[in-house]
Amino acid sequence: MTITISRITSKNAADINLPNESFRIYGRMIATFDGQQWAYTTTQLPADQVREMIFPDEHYDFAVLQADHWFVGAYDENDHCVGLAIYKQAWFKYLYLDDLKVNRAYREQGIGQQLLQAGREIAQENNYQGIYTIGQDNNLAACQFYLHSNFVIGGLNTREYFGTSQADKSNLYFYWDF
Repeated sequence: MTITISRITSKNAADINLPNESFRIYGRMIATFDGQQWAYTTTQLPADQVREMIFPDEHYDFAVLQADHWFVGAYDENDHCVGLAIYKQAWFKYLYLDDLKVNRAYREQGIGQQLLQAGREIAQENNYQGIYTIGQDNNLAACQFYLHSNFVIGGLNTREYFGTSQADKSNLYFYWDF
C-alpha cells in the first residue's frame, strides 16, 4: 500500500470534510500534576462497557478557514483521501492540531505519524516551537497515540464539558516540542 501525504488546496478542498469513523472507548487516561511534572495512569473499562463512539461530522468551509489553517491529506494509491490533519495558527509558539483522523481500514499503519510530520514541517516553516492538541481523557487510544508520538501532557481541563451530555469527560492538553 502506498500512501502519499500532501497539503490540501482549493483544488481538492472537499477532502477536508473526510467523514468521521468510529473508534473504541475502552479506558481512560488519568493525568496528575505534582506542581512541577505531569504523570498519568490508565484504567481499562470492563469488557461489557467497551463501546464504539463516533464524533459528528464537521462541515468545514475551506474558503473561510484557509486564512489561518493548513490542511494535510493522506491519499491511497487511487488518490482517495484516507486521512486528514488540520492545523490552525495560534497566538503563541505552538501550532494547534485542530483535527486528526484516519479511516478505520487504514489505522495502525503509520499514517497518523506521517500527518504529524507534515504538521511539524508547517510549524517549522512558520516559526513555531512545537505543536499542541487536545484529547478527551476517555479516548485512551488517541491519548496514547500522542504520547507515543513525542507529545507530553501539558495541561488538564476538567470543566470544559460541564452542562453538556459529555460532562463525565475531561480534556488533556498535549505538547510536542521540536
